Amino acid sequence: MNKLAVSIVTIILSSSPFVYAANESNTSFNKAKKMLERDVYPTHRQTLYCDAAFDEKKFVVPPEGFKTDKYVKRAKKIEWEHVVPAENFGRTFKEWRDGDALCVDSKGKSFKGRKCAEKVNTEYRYMQADMFNLYPAIGAVNALRKNYNFTMLPGEESDFGSCSMKVDSKKAEPPVVARGRIARTYLYMEEAYSNYNMSKQQRQLMNAWDKMYPVNAWECERAKKISVLQKSSNLVVQSRCEVKSLWK
Repeated sequence: MNKLAVSIVTIILSSSPFVYAANESNTSFNKAKKMLERDVYPTHRQTLYCDAAFDEKKFVVPPEGFKTDKYVKRAKKIEWEHVVPAENFGRTFKEWRDGDALCVDSKGKSFKGRKCAEKVNTEYRYMQADMFNLYPAIGAVNALRKNYNFTMLPGEESDFGSCSMKVDSKKAEPPVVARGRIARTYLYMEEAYSNYNMSKQQRQLMNAWDKMYPVNAWECERAKKISVLQKSSNLVVQSRCEVKSLWK
């Protein structure tokens, strides 16, 4: 679905109480995480990449055969991962790249980057808090993935034992189970926010994964729950769910 198509759907659905496409209801990343924990995942506590279970206190039950020798302490709890990394859309904002007159600490020193964009730019805060782009991940996996884009890494071994998440040369290859959801998240973020654009190569990969790994009932249920909480819709996921009669 291209941006024109999204605009047309938005107009058609304008009688709805929801604001379609981008998040325009919540600027708090912390609030977004709490809503996801409380209202979206209480009956489906599984991480994106490794299908690891976690409890209400965010402690992880790793799958059999999971192992890591990096970020070991962070392997014990889930963290909320930006599938499209905050830096990848954050650096499109001037405040992230260059700072701002308001970005001065208590010692009079100027700063930039995420902290400055978060302080000054409301649009950045909306993007950072968009729950459609936030998924639970084992902390160690989140840490090793960093802000790397996804690709295929043939021949590389998993960095996490039975969880086939691969990271090499500042690129990451996610397990098969996560690829469809990742693809539709990237496609959603590009459709919803005009200042975020994928490279041609990344878009081709995401379009391919979107077709190869279709939505399931949980992905559709998740999107519906977030739509209610965030008062916006993920038209990318919704359209795929409707085709499979999973949007009711």
